[in-house]
Amino acid sequence: MIELTLPTMTCGHCVRTVTETVQRVDAQAQLQIDLPTHQVRIESQQPAERFTAALAEEGYAPA
Repeated sequence: MIELTLPTMTCGHCVRTVTETVQRVDAQAQLQIDLPTHQVRIESQQPAERFTAALAEEGYAPA
């Protein structure tokens, strides 16, 4: 389980972008998002670095 805090994820549009980004890295990934706390949990066989790099490119760098 990969747990990330994305401080710049603040709205529904952000959630959609984060979801699409995670799915581009791994279409089979299971994703849980808690918008009020800016928390994202990803269950995937891919390394965390692939998700953090892709999210950072979209403007959602993990804290």
